Amino acid sequence: MGSRALKQITIVGGGSAGWMTAIYLNKFFNARQPNYQIRVIESEDIGIIGVGEATVHSIRFFFAAMGLDEAEMLAETNATFKTGIMFRNWMKPVAGQMHQYFHPFDHLRIGTDLDISSSWLLDQRQQQERFDQGVSISAHLAAAGHGPKTPQCAPFQGVVPYGYHLDAMKMARYLRRKAVEAGVLHSVATVSAVETAGSQVLAVQTDQGRFGGDIFIDCTGFRGLLMEQLLPDNWQSFSDALPCNKAVAIQRELPGDGVPKPYTTATALTNGWVWEIDLVNRQGTGYVYDGNRLSREQAEQELRHYLGPESEVLKCTHLDMKVGCRQQFWVGNCIAVGLAGGFIEPLESTGLHLINLGVRLLSTHLSGAEPSQAVRDSYNRLMNGFYTDLKQFIVLHYCLTNRDDTEFWREAAHKAQFCPGLPQQLAAWRYKVCEYMDLAGTFSTTFTDENYRFILYGMQHYPQLQQLQQGPQHQALFMQAQQMAKHARLSTLPQQIYLQKLHAAAG
Repeated sequence: MGSRALKQITIVGGGSAGWMTAIYLNKFFNARQPNYQIRVIESEDIGIIGVGEATVHSIRFFFAAMGLDEAEMLAETNATFKTGIMFRNWMKPVAGQMHQYFHPFDHLRIGTDLDISSSWLLDQRQQQERFDQGVSISAHLAAAGHGPKTPQCAPFQGVVPYGYHLDAMKMARYLRRKAVEAGVLHSVATVSAVETAGSQVLAVQTDQGRFGGDIFIDCTGFRGLLMEQLLPDNWQSFSDALPCNKAVAIQRELPGDGVPKPYTTATALTNGWVWEIDLVNRQGTGYVYDGNRLSREQAEQELRHYLGPESEVLKCTHLDMKVGCRQQFWVGNCIAVGLAGGFIEPLESTGLHLINLGVRLLSTHLSGAEPSQAVRDSYNRLMNGFYTDLKQFIVLHYCLTNRDDTEFWREAAHKAQFCPGLPQQLAAWRYKVCEYMDLAGTFSTTFTDENYRFILYGMQHYPQLQQLQQGPQHQALFMQAQQMAKHARLSTLPQQIYLQKLHAAAG
């Protein structure tokens, strides 16, 4: 522990990263008594990227721990619920039908002899249903347009785990208001220079004066203003494994009947994939693609063609993505959080999750104004592990494809080679169920063996289990699963009705 008490934490950059960091550290360090002064410096000029606008389910626990009111948060961010992701067109059509599978947040744990995944495989149920339909409840709720909530559900609770679709700009403003109410200082200023001495940031100079600090947190997005100044050659690219490096994002009116879906859709196109995320008032959509194969104009044209000519486009934005992460997230007295620290394409909606991981880890490591190098090394090792594991999970979605209609997809099938150990695991998973021990000892924080199975079996990477004597059919097990799904459908509300009641109550 350092010899002097920590006095000032200066966060440079707002957005989701800056304000999630501020509200969490303020809660962690200042809840009982004021220990540290926390200031966020943000410019009004710099836009919030907010590409995905979707979250994983564990973000609920972050919001709950911050003492936020879920109903208020939903209302103020035009949010809807997310019970999973529907993947479409990631493989060749099956019997003339577009290939699709669902990656939910829940996985049933019923049965005594075998886990339900093994029973599903041994019973060869792929001939009658998708894997997600057999072993999860969320797939059935999604098909019915139902969210995770019953009328009696407590805040941040549902019959299945759930995340959110939300307006990133409104979320940043909401968190800002809550953080400032809780005592965080807010300065609207544009940084013009960063003062450094060796590995230390001394201050940032802005159009509103000079701001010092003991600890600086870089939340300036891909630019990494502070980090690039301290240690410019500190980036490890994941572009060999994940070639999508650009996106064109379109906000449009909700299509069809205007009822928001309680899940994200990820549809593969010629050189990448399109997300569709329904908010209460609009849809966020965009094409994540390989900029070495498509020009901006070609990508926008392909996206608009996919969306259809009747789309009422509200806004169109082109984005460059820097896929990879820092080798060192913490250098001297400066820590990079959010896009300044790293970025994995938004296929599994991990942007806010990685901010959550980074700031929670920082709170336990930040034990004084002059933390030891051992503490910095620990933080850097763990953050690197999070990003490397996540890279592998995203690559899994690509490398199982059998699409060969473009060079992009032909090459995607070979991307496992850029994740050490993954080809060997895939070879083993041809003959055994993917299980907990296969991934034990990794840094996986959200995506476990259960998540891997949804991708593996959704992409038809089934193990051959002929050597197992097929016992009696597990019919009773799957009848029980279907009954649970039916009960969940009957007890939950259609998402639209729940949200209408919530907004009516909010006034």
